[in-house]
Amino acid sequence: MLLRLTIAVAALALALAVPALAEDMSDMDMSKPMGDQGPSSQAFAKANATMHENMMIHYSGDADSDFARGMIAHHQGAIDMAKIELQYGKDPTMRKLAEAVIKAQEAEIKDMNAWLKKHGK
Repeated sequence: MLLRLTIAVAALALALAVPALAEDMSDMDMSKPMGDQGPSSQAFAKANATMHENMMIHYSGDADSDFARGMIAHHQGAIDMAKIELQYGKDPTMRKLAEAVIKAQEAEIKDMNAWLKKHGK
């Protein structure tokens, strides 16, 4: 009996909540970008979209090769975002971190490309 009552109450709560959620979202225009649209935000959005597009590799079934190829695109995305930080960012700590990200990620991309070349991938 308690289980049936709990289920009935949950169903009622859900039935009341769904229209309210839909109403709250009715003002949202999903065809327009969300959030700030300033130059740095646009640059981050573009870098993020490019990274995700480039990570859509054709999987080979070779985990080592797929890892390297996917991570190269991922690391390049990190480099691109770090460069945006250097272009627009002002905080010295974040700028220093961006410089370190670029240095580390470029070295790792070089290593992964060398591995792919060595293994004929």
